[in-house]
Amino acid sequence: MESRVAIVGIIVENRDSVEALNEILHEYASHIIGRMGIPYKQKNVSIISVVLDAPQDIISALSGKIGKLKGISSKTLFANV
Repeated sequence: MESRVAIVGIIVENRDSVEALNEILHEYASHIIGRMGIPYKQKNVSIISVVLDAPQDIISALSGKIGKLKGISSKTLFANV
């Protein structure tokens, strides 16, 4: 299956869901190129970007699992390469 490059932007508003989020990201660690997290204390949120190189169904599965977590929003953007 052909792999795609994508970035998943994640905003964490509920810190109680962070452990579940980290478990999901660990599950897909072999597809993650890099990850950056920024705490934004003034707004009491954290912003995380995750860059992946994986088949589209794997990226969609990861994004879907993240989207089910309470207090966490995510969007996925695919590269054209």
